[in-house]
Amino acid sequence: MPGGSGRLDVRGVVVLALLGAVLFVAKMAMAWLPNIEPVSLLVMVYTVVFGRRALYPIYIYVALECMVWGFNYWTISYLYVWAVLALLAWLLRGMESGVGWAVLSGAFGLCFGALNALVYWAAGGWAFAVSWWVMGIPYDALHCAGNFVMALVLFAPCRKVLTRLSRQVGLIT
Repeated sequence: MPGGSGRLDVRGVVVLALLGAVLFVAKMAMAWLPNIEPVSLLVMVYTVVFGRRALYPIYIYVALECMVWGFNYWTISYLYVWAVLALLAWLLRGMESGVGWAVLSGAFGLCFGALNALVYWAAGGWAFAVSWWVMGIPYDALHCAGNFVMALVLFAPCRKVLTRLSRQVGLIT
């Protein structure tokens, strides 16, 4: 069962840790593009394949981000924004439509700034949150477009490959 309920063995821990590192390295490799990143795609794929175990690579990724870039308001938002996407992917895990996954990923990219603005609201009030969010809308639009295209093209093949490889190493049955 994907995201099985049994305990992780050493191989499972290593694989999930490496997948967290893949999230970080893949994002860094595309960092030269403004808000075009593979993290959303991979969070969805990891969640569909591994269920709740996808939280391991997600939070390894968040820890790596914090180690490299330090701590700030965005750090707090990263603790929940990726879990929101994982929850949505888990709820839709039976969806077979590539367009459906692309729409989810694009919508998440468009809403990313608004989700992050919650931390800014808590830190400085509505004016701070709204001004921060509105200032980032062009980047959210790029995030939306990049996520949509990436998921449309890569979700199905990534899901297929990760499922096959995970079965081979015994992480899922």
